[in-house]
Amino acid sequence: MYRTKLLIFSISVLINISFCAYSQKNNKSDTLQTFTLAQCIDFAFQHQPALNQSLINLNIARITNRINLSGWLPQVNLSGNLLHYNQLPTSFVPNQTVPGGPPVLTHNGVSNTFVPLLSASQTIFNPQLVYSARKAPLYIQQAEQVTDSAKINIVSSVSKSFYNLLFTLKQINVLEEDTTRLGRSVLDAYHQYVGGIADVTDYEQAIITLNNSKAQLRQQTESIVPAYAVLKQTMGCPPGQQFNIAFDTVQMMQEITFDTTQLLQYEKRIEYQQLQTLKKLLHQQTNYNKLSFLPSVSAIYDYYYEYENNSFPALFNSAYPYSYIGLTFNFPLFTGFSRIESVHKSKLQEQLADWDVSKLKSQIYTEYTSAMAGYKGNLYNLQILRDNETRAKDVYRILSLQYKQGIVAYLNIIVAESNLITAETGYINALFQLLSSKIDLEKAIGIIPYNK
Repeated sequence: MYRTKLLIFSISVLINISFCAYSQKNNKSDTLQTFTLAQCIDFAFQHQPALNQSLINLNIARITNRINLSGWLPQVNLSGNLLHYNQLPTSFVPNQTVPGGPPVLTHNGVSNTFVPLLSASQTIFNPQLVYSARKAPLYIQQAEQVTDSAKINIVSSVSKSFYNLLFTLKQINVLEEDTTRLGRSVLDAYHQYVGGIADVTDYEQAIITLNNSKAQLRQQTESIVPAYAVLKQTMGCPPGQQFNIAFDTVQMMQEITFDTTQLLQYEKRIEYQQLQTLKKLLHQQTNYNKLSFLPSVSAIYDYYYEYENNSFPALFNSAYPYSYIGLTFNFPLFTGFSRIESVHKSKLQEQLADWDVSKLKSQIYTEYTSAMAGYKGNLYNLQILRDNETRAKDVYRILSLQYKQGIVAYLNIIVAESNLITAETGYINALFQLLSSKIDLEKAIGIIPYNK
């Protein structure tokens, strides 16, 4: 009776394992859109908030330049004054009646005036406008570099998130296979026990090992949701949108190779390029502070169309136009040494930028050496663990046959199974660690492809 119950339990375990595996494989609908890694990156380039913000900032930089440079165009204004004198202005005129006598007080002007003014000016030279013209292309370059930096970060983060999700899915496949193998081991242990070849403890140990594998499978299955959420976040994908991921194992194995003889060139790093642009902007600031010693010169033209009359209803009956053309300049002679100190300040800021470049080079070199060491170590680790996986499969296959023949104890099967699952998981982990370390190395050298 006891043996019959054990047999029924074993069969139910296998059915449960098959159902779990089936439900995992069919959990995702075939109607969902499927994304490869390249498609995930393309999607992120269209929908990632940080990148779209940088593109908007690039347009803002272009518009800001047009605003700053608009001062070089003619400036035309229309203004006017409508006045009514309650009391006309007082003036003193020479005494015509008594020559040499005291001046005579009189009121001059008319009670009502309206003077519209059309004024136009054209800047000939202005230090601020010269500075704006020189820094305009640098502002565009700076905004473009921010966009490029955002694209590089997207490629890196999306790739790593994609690999992390794929690693989780691969782990689930390994654990499903492991659970299926252990289910068969439970039946083998049961038959060995029924045949009197093995003790009941072998069967109990098989059940314990199977339960542990099922627990690991459930834990990895639950971890799909957060890994999937991280990928969608890096892609800028709405939380409610669902999709599957696809990958080519052969292509993935081809992509792990990297030419480690490439030399580090700081100029390829976007951070280095951004600092160089900042240095150019600071140098232009220094030049502007020097130009501020020069005067501003503009050409002007004013046209007045003056209406005057003591009677308001008749104000617009007659007009007295006049106009003039000329040059204006503004030459600040003394500003409390502010211009001199501004030149000193901007030169010191340029020196700070030089030290920032030195610090960045040191940081880039550290990142490069760490990434190179990580890639080489993970590549070697992958080769070792691939060999371990092959050997562990052979060992488990041989020991399983020997156990069925009653040659070895079940403890050998437990050890072989543990080694096999460790080797398979370790190999998968090493593969995706290598792919991630390659991304880090490409980023450290500055060769991540992002121009799409």
